[in-house]
Amino acid sequence: MSGKYIIGVDGGSQSCKVVVYDLEGNAVCEGRQVLRPMSRPQNGFVEHPDDDLWDSITAASRQAMARFTGDPADILGVGLCTIRCERAFLREDGSLASPLMSWMDSRAYQPYVHENPATAYVTTSSGYITHRFTGRFRDTAANNIEGQWPIDSDTWQWSEDPAVLKHWNIPREMLFELQMPGDVAGQVTAEAAEASGIPRGIPVVATANDKAVEALGSGSLGPKTALVSLGTYIAAMVHGRENRKTPSEFWTNFASVPGKYLYESHGIRRGMWTLTWFLDLLGEEFAAAAAAAGIPREQYLEREAREVAPGSDGLMTELDWLAPNDKPFRKGVMIGFDARHTRAHVYRSILEAIALTMKNRVDAMCDELDISLHSIVVSGGGADSPLFMQIFADVFGVPSSRSVGGGGAGLGAAICAAVSAGAYPDFETAAASMTKSRESFVPDPDNAGLYERMNKTVYQTIGTATDGILERSFPIFH
Repeated sequence: MSGKYIIGVDGGSQSCKVVVYDLEGNAVCEGRQVLRPMSRPQNGFVEHPDDDLWDSITAASRQAMARFTGDPADILGVGLCTIRCERAFLREDGSLASPLMSWMDSRAYQPYVHENPATAYVTTSSGYITHRFTGRFRDTAANNIEGQWPIDSDTWQWSEDPAVLKHWNIPREMLFELQMPGDVAGQVTAEAAEASGIPRGIPVVATANDKAVEALGSGSLGPKTALVSLGTYIAAMVHGRENRKTPSEFWTNFASVPGKYLYESHGIRRGMWTLTWFLDLLGEEFAAAAAAAGIPREQYLEREAREVAPGSDGLMTELDWLAPNDKPFRKGVMIGFDARHTRAHVYRSILEAIALTMKNRVDAMCDELDISLHSIVVSGGGADSPLFMQIFADVFGVPSSRSVGGGGAGLGAAICAAVSAGAYPDFETAAASMTKSRESFVPDPDNAGLYERMNKTVYQTIGTATDGILERSFPIFH
């Protein structure tokens, strides 16, 4: 199948990326579209405005196809990956009956309430986008996560337990047909082809939830290697074969390989969003200076942050920019300011807080699994930062690595589609063939020692130490 191509769709919370890959996993061309700001009509409600999720995917697809110089007839399939933990209410024809709920919307985790008589289907973001591409009412089982949908995580099908069905209150006729990763959900319709630029009739392939697809696109991970996924939601994962039902320091997630699982640590909500928030605060003058230098804002500020000593001269950050549901009073906190501190200190402090927070959450997961890590792999846009990669190595005390030439959810989606098309006999062979080598960062012993002291002295208890004052102030500023 030399000379053939696969399209990988990676619809994220902040942007959508559509990449055309060859069968060796090389990116041939791509398109990217930033999503519009979320709508927040009232407290706890977070929605995609209008039809922004579909619009961002079609815009990115048109960009990618405009840059594609190959023969469209050589495109074997489209692997589709969208945001997990979202909820869509659809009319009989599959159009949105109400705005698509973000994963940050508290209603997305509650039992269904039939408030809108126009609602005929309840599905995930992947179910909705699959229907927009194919006209079929199908969805991947691996994006219908237990604890949000009436799914049986043993069978990967809808539960037959009356108690589960009663709890979620979604009639069976309102749920989509479930498929496994690598199954063909349908073909690109004429309407979708006109909107996206992707040729009509190309198979659209089911993948999984976005973190699982990202893990697949990050290449083969050994049993003692964790993947740290840097996204709007930051989490860490290790592979597993058992469906562990009652863990306390992690949860069991569907993998992007049928019948397999990922163990996922507790994470950071609005993790990488916090960096975007800070860069936006620096304003137009800062953005113009970065543009004049010909580099992104992150790289411009990183040049300054590299000159800041590890520990940010005592400036420490607590990353509750989106409070957990059980502690709604929590907020982001920065403490330890003095006259030495600059914008570069704030930036580095946020990077260090992400790494330290994830270190503690990964350690808790590994303790429960009774494993010790030999290395970590970091994926997502933040992995482009050499400074961030070094901080991860120093904080975790083990080598951190990143894929050379990209990877992540877009490539994972393409791997699913390549297996579906018969280009590879199985997921393992496809992942080994299509993912690239890695660049590794080795811990600096002095920095690792400093971060270990910071962690034991401050970060392991920073949240509980600030809870009291935030809880007392909550009624005033809520």
